[in-house]
Amino acid sequence: MRTQSAVIKPFDAAKFEDEVREAVQHHPHIQALEHVPRTTLAPPVPDYVSHREDVSEIGKLSAEAIVKEYEETAKEIEAMGNVVREMVQRCEQLTASASTMLKDIKSTAARYRKEGKRMFTEIESCSSATDEVRRLCEAFRDKIAAKDAEAVK
Repeated sequence: MRTQSAVIKPFDAAKFEDEVREAVQHHPHIQALEHVPRTTLAPPVPDYVSHREDVSEIGKLSAEAIVKEYEETAKEIEAMGNVVREMVQRCEQLTASASTMLKDIKSTAARYRKEGKRMFTEIESCSSATDEVRRLCEAFRDKIAAKDAEAVK
């Protein structure tokens, strides 16, 4: 039994592109697109991850692709959080407005009670005054009637 020690070479995208370009140039029925060299590097992985030394290039690329998808999703979740934050602020504004309205309602109700009490007192005062005037009128009438009865006798 033989033990093979396979040396895994890191994946080199530029070398792969060169090999594809060369293959396309040797086959006339394949139309090659104009070569545009890569000038921009892929965006780095997020700060909260880092590559291990013992991972193959394919493993690194796969991990990068996955973590970038998760990062994009996390950013969308944060954006949704901003929408919720705006909703909370609007609710707080509505709550403050409603609290002010409740204070106004309580104040208005208190003013109505005060006015009701004033009207109650005034009506009772008028009623007492009317009763007193009626008693005085009856007493005066009775007094006049008694004088007329004495005068007739």
